[in-house]
Amino acid sequence: MRLGMPDPSLYCVKGMVILDNDGNRILTKYYDKETFPTAKEQKAFEKNLFSKTHRASAEIIMLDGLTCIYKSNVDLFFYVMGSSQENELILMTVLNCLYESVSMILRKNVEKRALLDNIDVVMLAMDEICDNGIIMEADSGAVLQRVAVRTDDIPLGEQTVAQVLQSAREQLKWSLLK
Repeated sequence: MRLGMPDPSLYCVKGMVILDNDGNRILTKYYDKETFPTAKEQKAFEKNLFSKTHRASAEIIMLDGLTCIYKSNVDLFFYVMGSSQENELILMTVLNCLYESVSMILRKNVEKRALLDNIDVVMLAMDEICDNGIIMEADSGAVLQRVAVRTDDIPLGEQTVAQVLQSAREQLKWSLLK
């Protein structure tokens, strides 16, 4: 047994939060009911977190005994929180997966309006990345496949060759069946 070190745990993530540029909650998932028992305490934490990070240029902050990793883009702030002993690289991997998944879901248009229009798919992506604090997936491509973003809506220039061929096959099949 190691002295002073907590036992390793699968429960790495305490919460994931997406705030707008005014610090208002857009989407949150809290996994630790001891740290954040009520919505009132969650909102107070989010307000404090936003006030400390919205002008900062860093990517990490220790706040209220938590390690908070964050990234901002246009009018959104993405946060992933873990315990103070949690490995920052693991939390950064989760944040990058969340951000890249949202970016691909929104077709690189990461901004508040687009996120609100696709909030159902973004919620699914958050659930695929982390379940009850346990990291389930850290590859944004795998997350995107699981949430099944329809490729019909992706512009031809952003599709892979395989996607274009599959789309052509589908169209040909339907035209022959008519």
